[in-house]
Amino acid sequence: MANEQASVNETTNTIKRDRKGEISFLKRLTRGKYLFVMFLPCLLYYLLFQYAPMLGIVISFKNYNLVKGIWSSDWVGLKYYAMFFQDPNSLRLIKNTFLLGIYSLLFGFAPPIILALLLNELKNALFKRFVQTVSYLPHFISNVVVVGMIVTFLSPSGGLINEIIQSFGSKPVNFMMEPALFRSIYVASGIWQSFGWGSIIYLAALSSIDPTLYEAAEIDGASRLGKMWHVTLPGIASAIVILLILNVGNITQIGFEKVYLLTNPVNLKTADILSTNVYRMGLIGGQFSYASAIGLFASIISLVFLMGTNYISRKFTETSLW
Repeated sequence: MANEQASVNETTNTIKRDRKGEISFLKRLTRGKYLFVMFLPCLLYYLLFQYAPMLGIVISFKNYNLVKGIWSSDWVGLKYYAMFFQDPNSLRLIKNTFLLGIYSLLFGFAPPIILALLLNELKNALFKRFVQTVSYLPHFISNVVVVGMIVTFLSPSGGLINEIIQSFGSKPVNFMMEPALFRSIYVASGIWQSFGWGSIIYLAALSSIDPTLYEAAEIDGASRLGKMWHVTLPGIASAIVILLILNVGNITQIGFEKVYLLTNPVNLKTADILSTNVYRMGLIGGQFSYASAIGLFASIISLVFLMGTNYISRKFTETSLW
């Protein structure tokens, strides 16, 4: 009898705790209703344009027919994946994609950090704001305009770069017709576009560093370089690691638009990547299933890179995405 009464009491207490939790959640929801309303458009965006389209990956396993629709099209399994890997151009596409991604990471990851560190050392607030504004502006320029600027500056007839080359007595170079120079052009222009905007996150991380740490380092006799090395860099280390993980995960996700605009028949062998091939096969060629298979393959590689980098970071550092 005593055991039954204890069981009833425990059940009653559990129900009370659950109701209390529900009431507490409703209170939090009511208290933060305006924040939830502000967050709702963002949530809807990701649900509608990021998660819902994931159902479309089934196209890569079917012989997609516009008339039959996704679910009524014939199932073909891994047919289009096999077609891609049997394509003699597949290795070239994968190589070009990886090289562009790796070069962009190697040469483009450090400039935002360096800019943030330099801006943090500036004492003149007016000059600091000026540098920030100028460095942020390229991020807001359309890729179409950026490519137009690149073509104009690198033009063999009247281009600024070739004018400088000719002033030293050398012959003009047709940069856009040199396949070996395509990756350098893409990476260099990408750094110019993104290094200022990328420094914002590091500047935000720098603002969270306790100023007393700098005072303590100064009392210990640390120089400005010493304070940067022993205080500033450790203070933003977690932000650096998180962004490194995300950037490694995006190695195969090279932007289509800029590469497509910079591509011409001469530099195609180094400029053609997975995303441009997806566009050519899917939207132009109408091979939707084949293009979906290539896109899903690139996404899986990105996921493997992301999870692998996160695992390594979690194992050797105290920072990771999960």
